[in-house]
Amino acid sequence: MTAVAHEPTTMAEGLLEIFLSLDTPEGFRAELIEGEIVVTPPPDGEHERYISRIVRQVNRRSRTDMDFSGNKGLKLKSGEACPKNHVIPDVTFAPLELDVLASAGSWMPCDGVAMVMEVTSTKPRADREVKRRCYARGGIPLYLLVDRDTSSITLFSAPEKDDYRQHCTLPLGKPVALPEPFAFDLDTTDFL
Repeated sequence: MTAVAHEPTTMAEGLLEIFLSLDTPEGFRAELIEGEIVVTPPPDGEHERYISRIVRQVNRRSRTDMDFSGNKGLKLKSGEACPKNHVIPDVTFAPLELDVLASAGSWMPCDGVAMVMEVTSTKPRADREVKRRCYARGGIPLYLLVDRDTSSITLFSAPEKDDYRQHCTLPLGKPVALPEPFAFDLDTTDFL
């Protein structure tokens, strides 16, 4: 039997094939966001400190036991003629009882994800705008953004179509009320 190479039928399909075949250098991560391949370098220590502080509080204080994954690939709906978005949040939280991470491949659907989190780094616009739209389009209930440039933290909620209908932005140092299924105030006093 002879194998025949698959020819992409659309530009979007061709872009997705190129993206999925990338060999990204160790520590870097590649994402396909709204038709653009984005490669991000490894994070710095301050970036990781914010993540550590938040994950620790969620593990200790959340009303619902949560699984979390750092840098878990999510397949999300895309807009217009773009291939599906392949986005890697800094952290993905899902209720432990759903066990969505156990059977997940490298790229998983966002079903069951309760919250994603990003800490701004080299491309803050992507975290503030483009990824926010991707997460809303995917129906992820909560998006937590730590913005290092503005020393603020924003909780986006109530996703609808391409954006979140609600958001609350506070300066770092102020507590952020995380709603169900978390149901606790995230302490950001040691983020300064």
